[in-house]
Amino acid sequence: MGKITGFLEFKRENESYIAPEKRIENYKEFTITLPENHLKDQGARCMDCGIPFCHSGCPLGNLIPDFNDKVYKGKWKEAAEILHKTNNFPEFTGRLCPAPCEEACVLGINEDPVTIENIEKNIVETAFNEGWITAQPPKVRTKKTVAVIGSGPAGLAAAQQLNRAGHTVTVFERDEKVGGLLRYGIPDFKMEKHVIDRRVAVLEEEGITFKTNAHVGSNVDANQLKDDFDAVVLCGGATVRRSIPIPGADLKGVTQAMDFLKLNNQYVDGLVDFKDIISAKGKDVIVIGGGDTGSDCIGTSNRHGATSVTNFEILSKPTEGRPAHQPWPYWPMKLKTTSSHQEGVERFFSISTKEFLGDKDGNLIGLKTVEVEWIFKPGERPQLKEVPNTEKEWKCELALLALGFTGAEKTLADQFGLNMDFRTNIEASTKDYATNVPGVFAAGDMRRGQSLIVWAISEGRQAAYHVDTYLMGESSLPLKDDGDLPRI
Repeated sequence: MGKITGFLEFKRENESYIAPEKRIENYKEFTITLPENHLKDQGARCMDCGIPFCHSGCPLGNLIPDFNDKVYKGKWKEAAEILHKTNNFPEFTGRLCPAPCEEACVLGINEDPVTIENIEKNIVETAFNEGWITAQPPKVRTKKTVAVIGSGPAGLAAAQQLNRAGHTVTVFERDEKVGGLLRYGIPDFKMEKHVIDRRVAVLEEEGITFKTNAHVGSNVDANQLKDDFDAVVLCGGATVRRSIPIPGADLKGVTQAMDFLKLNNQYVDGLVDFKDIISAKGKDVIVIGGGDTGSDCIGTSNRHGATSVTNFEILSKPTEGRPAHQPWPYWPMKLKTTSSHQEGVERFFSISTKEFLGDKDGNLIGLKTVEVEWIFKPGERPQLKEVPNTEKEWKCELALLALGFTGAEKTLADQFGLNMDFRTNIEASTKDYATNVPGVFAAGDMRRGQSLIVWAISEGRQAAYHVDTYLMGESSLPLKDDGDLPRI
């Protein structure tokens, strides 16, 4: 490394935010970029650690010490080239990834880890601003055709890799615009959608064809795709939402989080009017589920002008530091306070919703909860137990269910004649991503279940290698050895 003692000289410094009362007035990104000399200092904090565990912490295997060193030396173009060797879309991960690489950073054993994610974001933004990211179409076409179903991060990564191999790639997206949950699940204040559009423009210039409003299994026939293309890659995600089977779940006002977020993103994009979305304005909102989707609902509700926002999590409150049973370099389940939490919310842990309460017209007016505790016994699954005499009623006109996803949609599997595993994901080999139907492959959340954007990109890249091998007998696309990376 260029600055051997950098980790001793510089403290961790991340980008700052516009004040909450200002940023909730709109849906724009609100981070304040660090000056270039400060970013160089952050790159200098990367240690000459011998074995960079950040490599294994990152599902993409990003060459983190290498691009950190280039940033410290001010060689931003070289840093961008290194970053793009393993990551097709660092502008997505640099904004949205929870950074498992930082939790595996060697410096993080007894100090604050390197700000890897922020450095990554600034590398790719510099590259776009300087015009270094341009279309790189293949020099030779193979005459092989590939259909990619789904234009989320897995589908986009698979498409770009297969196009680089020289195949003619068509991406089918059932919504009106490309991006999957990047566009219709992630609020604009976390990632404005021009970030997707500029990358898609590059992919189109490289020769990839995008077909929107193309719902395979509905207005696009799956069997016809198998006939028309030499290979099909399913990257449709794990989109079946988890519900909550309790009395009153069918009341008006009990809403799936993804319906709430998608309509709001369409409103911000000018596709629908505010009167046509699910609005939190003037309502007491309760978000059920304490993950990232729940956090996104909190930020969106505050921007609507909710009267109050409350967040329920059935799990116990995590520790603020790394738990003893999740040692470095593994991913720790610790308390996460997001920028949306900072904008205004009251959070409750170890609480379970028992019933939704409605008026005579079927409108949600409140809900009942009970406190719970988790019983742990060696060798057994944790047991949930209600705490006696802790029932409580809450005023609520909008309950947002941010409870995660249970797997892939069965319709697509039926159309292609595919097997599904016990978790209702598309069953595909961990060795070559192939399904039980020859020529049909699966990648991303559709194969592995609900996971991270960085895993989706990794899955798309890995699947592309195996599809290329299937089509050509061999592949020169990069292949990463996943080894025993922990599932997060």
